[in-house]
Order: sequence, then structure tokens, then C-alpha cells
Amino acid sequence: MTNQIRMFARVAVLLAVSSIAARAQALTSITSLYVTYATRKVSANPTGELKLRLDSLERDLFAASRVGRTGEVRRLLAKGNTLLSARPWTDVTDFNTSLLLRSDRVVVESQKPYAVRLEQLYTPNIDLTRPLSAHATLVQRTITPGATPTTTTVKDLGVFDGVSRDLRESPFVMEVDVHDIADGRYVVSVDVLDSARTLGNVSLPIVVRKGIDALANRLETEAARAPAALRAEILYPVDRMRSVNRGRLELRTLDVDKDFAAAEAVLAAVTAKKDPFAKRTGDMKRHYALDGTNEIMPYRLYVPAGYSASKSMPLIVALHGLGQTEDSFFDAYGAQLPKLAEQHGYILVAPLGYRVDGGYGWGVGTPPVDPVARRNSSLSEMDVMQVLALVRTQYNVDANRIYLMGHSMGAIGTWLLAPKYPDIFAALGAFSGQGAPATIALTKHIPEFVVHGDADPTVNVRGSRTMVEAMKANGVSVTYIEVPGGNHTNVVEPNLAAMMQFFNAHTKVPKPQ
Repeated sequence: MTNQIRMFARVAVLLAVSSIAARAQALTSITSLYVTYATRKVSANPTGELKLRLDSLERDLFAASRVGRTGEVRRLLAKGNTLLSARPWTDVTDFNTSLLLRSDRVVVESQKPYAVRLEQLYTPNIDLTRPLSAHATLVQRTITPGATPTTTTVKDLGVFDGVSRDLRESPFVMEVDVHDIADGRYVVSVDVLDSARTLGNVSLPIVVRKGIDALANRLETEAARAPAALRAEILYPVDRMRSVNRGRLELRTLDVDKDFAAAEAVLAAVTAKKDPFAKRTGDMKRHYALDGTNEIMPYRLYVPAGYSASKSMPLIVALHGLGQTEDSFFDAYGAQLPKLAEQHGYILVAPLGYRVDGGYGWGVGTPPVDPVARRNSSLSEMDVMQVLALVRTQYNVDANRIYLMGHSMGAIGTWLLAPKYPDIFAALGAFSGQGAPATIALTKHIPEFVVHGDADPTVNVRGSRTMVEAMKANGVSVTYIEVPGGNHTNVVEPNLAAMMQFFNAHTKVPKPQ
């Protein structure tokens, strides 16, 4: 493997793997695909002929990435994952991987005409001699914890002839009838056929909601008359729905029923001349307009039952891993962090970081080549810092007890943001991360709690070891827990309580001049 490929691989394993539907309207980020491939490769430890094939693939991958041929990058990563799964990469596999199903909207107003488009990410290497056809169905998938997922066909949407062999040049539009479909979550599933031979299947998750457009229009109208501080709370689901429909964000980042109901509840309180968040404690979702983006960002907040504006309270800022959202540290890891925040008397806040793969900023190391990625990275940092500023405005936060922590990409973000803002944080918590040891000189006054599993296939344990070595060399007060056999994720939940105890023991120390 060349040095360039090694560099690419190191970048790939910096971030956490997430299970993201491959055919969502908003495509899985290239970074997430890199990480999935790199993690599988580390786990498989290929040798012999397979290693030679992957080395060749990675040279092609680097070349395609360097010139921005993202369709080819996706193809090569899919091929690499297929080979690592001990499955053959055939011309039919190539064609199937190229398929994409898109629409002008995935939050669907059932009483209006609806159409989906069959497209391709790249031109596959397959010999086709006749026009293709497509068979579309509407299905509903039921996932029960501990049971095998089930799929039920809700409606046959029809067979469509005359599908082009080149869907990059000629995307195929299919008008489908959903006027009689009940509100709910569904998947449009399309089989692409060459006569009787099935070449591939592609699907698109959608939400059907009767009257959604009228509701969105009403919320926009009423929000204009609401207090400025609460407008974002009312407008959030409308703004998020548009971003999801345009393919900027994945459908999973919007809960149509819950988010629109929350906006209506805020509107009802405003109509009654009340602030629905005044003196409220417990778990809540808040929203605000991020400067310079024309987008409304969510953040998750926990305020302990014993909070009083007359007494300051410590604050934890929690940064999620790649592909996750502001809900991660509230709903995952056994939902332990909010419970610990209540038990120990901490306010807890988790920002989105602008995008699920934003990375919380850049400036330590080489910035992204892609200008869009650079923008997203900068806005990710801005989102974290604006949320922190908002919480400090809304609540009586102890300025000497503000803590920053994260898992995977969030740990990387922790080690990225702390040197940029070394006067803010009293202590840091980093799980399964990697950083730049040279930055420790800027944060040597900040105590750190670090956890990593020595069998982590996603971010090698050396990522934490080198940071801890730099901390010890700089006289940092550090607690390092290396978990024998621990993987990328299972080391977090068992060590959250110890992190809280570590935070309890440390108050901000002024930065040395």
C-alpha cells in the first residue's frame, strides 16, 4: 500500500461506523462508507490474492477520490466490501450497486400526485441489449427488538416498460398512486428487470402524511407572529422536512409525527401567552437558527429536577459519533448519561454538529480537499459553540464546571475543540478517539479521562495511547482506561459513571500564561 493509501486509510478509521440505509434520499456520506470499508478490512485482515486485489482497488480509489469522482468512489468501496464479505463482484452486482431511487420529496402528501425516479450513480460494466422494465411496490417493514424484521407488501404500484439501459443519461420517472395509503412509514421498492432476469433492487424510504403541506403552511404563518426566541421551535419540522426532501439530510433525522406535534404544542403555548420551556426540567429537544446557514438546528437537553436559577449548575457538552445525531448520548449507551446527569446534578446538552458527519471543525492536520466538506466542518464547530452559548444564556451554568466529552468522531472533536477554546473547559472525556499530540501543550492545564478498547477495529487503540503519552509528557492529570478485548463501542457505557466521578473531582484551572 502506498503512503497515500495509508494516509487515506488513517483518515477513514478516525470516525465511528453507523448503520445507515444505503438507499436513503440523502446518500450515505463518503466518510461513512470509507469507515465501513476500513473497519471490515481490519477485522478481516486479508492476505494473499484478496489483499493484492484490495491493494489495487485502493490505488484506484485514491485516484478517483483525488479528482472528485464520487460515483466511482462509491462503486469501488461497494466492491471492496463485497470482496471482504467473500462474495463475488459480478456484472449484475455492479449494475445493482449503481442503482438509485430518488424523488422530489420523501415526506409525501398523499392527496397529491407522486413520482419517483430511477437513476444511476455511475455507469456499470454490464452488457445489456434491450430496454429494461421496472416493477414497483410499496412495502412496510416492521422491526421488533429480538426478532427477524418482517416486510409486508402494502400495494403493487405497477410495472413500467421502456427503462433506459443508461439511467445516468435518461433517468426513468414512475408516477405512482398513494392517495389511498394510510399515514405512516413505508418503502418504495423497485425491481429492475431484463426480461425475466432480475438485475437489481433499489428502495426509497418515505413517510406518507395526509395534510402535511397545509400543516407546514399554517406553522409558517403562525411562527411569524410568535416571539423571536420561540420561532425556531415552531419552524423546525418545516425546515427539516424541506432539507430531507431536497436530499440534504436523511429521512431518519426527522420524526414527522413527533416533531410536528412538538411544534404544534409550542404554538399552542404561545397562543396562550406562555413560554413552554420556562422552568421546565428533564429531557427536552430544543432548536435554534444557526448563523449564516438559513437552517434550524436541533439540540438535545437535559435539566435536572433540582435545577434552580438561583444556583449555578455544572454542564456537560456531549459530542456524538459519525452518522449519529444529537439523540445518541440520550438514547444509546444504555441511556445512562441523562440518568447520571440527574444523579450528579449536571445539565447535559448534545448538539448535532450541523451534520451527522460534520466532524466538529478542522484546523488540526490537513483540512478536507472538498470545499463543501470544509464548509460543513466549520459549521459543525460553530453549531457546538453556539449551542454552548445558548445554554449558558438560558440557564445558570457554573463557568468553572463546563465539561466536554465525546465518542469516536465526538472524541476526535473533543480533542479538536479543547485546544481552540482552552479557557472554557474544566475537564475532558474521550472514548475511542484519536487526536494530534502536539495540541496537548495547549490543554495541559485541563484534566482528561480517556477510554479505549485494545481490540477496536475502527479507531486503533494507538489513537488514545499516543495522546495519553503526550499528556503524561506535558504533566496533564489523566486517567486512562484501556479495556482488554474492548471494541469500538462497548467500552463507553460501562465507563460513563467513572467519567462522571472524574468530572466531579475537577474544577476549571486557569490556563497558564
